[in-house]
Amino acid sequence: MNYLVTGAGGMVGSHMVELLHSHGKNVIGTYYKPTTDIIELSPEIKMIECDVRYPENIERIIFEYMPEQIYHLAAQSCPTVSWNKPYETIETNISGTIAVYEAIKKARKFIDKNYDPIVVVACSSAEYGETLNELEGDEVYVKETAELKPLHPYGVSKVGQDLISFQYFMNDHIRCIRARIFNSTGTRKVNDVTSDFTYRAVQAEKTGVYELRVGNLETRRAIMDQRDLVNALMLLAEKGTPGEVYNISSEHIYRMRDIVDIIEVQIGHKFKTIIDPKLLRPTDEKIIVGDVTKLKRDTGWKQKITMEQTVRDMLEYWRKAIN
Repeated sequence: MNYLVTGAGGMVGSHMVELLHSHGKNVIGTYYKPTTDIIELSPEIKMIECDVRYPENIERIIFEYMPEQIYHLAAQSCPTVSWNKPYETIETNISGTIAVYEAIKKARKFIDKNYDPIVVVACSSAEYGETLNELEGDEVYVKETAELKPLHPYGVSKVGQDLISFQYFMNDHIRCIRARIFNSTGTRKVNDVTSDFTYRAVQAEKTGVYELRVGNLETRRAIMDQRDLVNALMLLAEKGTPGEVYNISSEHIYRMRDIVDIIEVQIGHKFKTIIDPKLLRPTDEKIIVGDVTKLKRDTGWKQKITMEQTVRDMLEYWRKAIN
């Protein structure tokens, strides 16, 4: 049985191929302009360069390996980049998804008419967009039935990816599951609060200058460890209902001050926090939490990794990286 992970050069994809490999699975990962250092991965993991915007690339891989589980994570995944590169974002995220499904259709036609893989597609909470701002209350638990009103090209591309997947399920009977993913972090993550704080903390540890540039430490966010996310994706492949959509979200909410406190305990030193105006926002977003009732009911998933463990592992990762 072969497993295919597209976008294995990203944080989530790289950890997924590692986990599948550690379980003795025959896993193939694809990458294109990786955001992580794929040299960190075991050379035993087969990694293939593949720009999903060109259908023949993904066709070649699917034809050769006929994977029974496909985790489609390849994407232009940065909302801010999508403003500057809307064409690339739409083409990668929507056309790249079409390429996967069309390759499966062709494999059925030319290789094995009974080919029936399960495809788990990494969609996004960005699909909800303005709907989140319209809901009342400080904490917003979003159900899968909420209206999709994306606010940037990235969000639009994810809606397209989501709905095109449903279309292939309905019309071509390709078993797919759409996973709307909320905030996650972990080792190899860059440019989020937890990765920024842990990286700066390790730099401070190295220099002996225990200062930490921060924004609003009273801001609260629901954040999950990438290991809980990967576990959810794998459970969906095994137990999820084809054609359905599932939120994957943390159930725990953390103040940014909590993360600093955890880092201080882990490092064994207090920090002088310095408010950086560049890290402050005119208004703070609502706390966005995905309702994961459906995910838990269908798969038995639960969040297992504590923020203490996440921070400890990220600190150790940055120590090795800096050294």
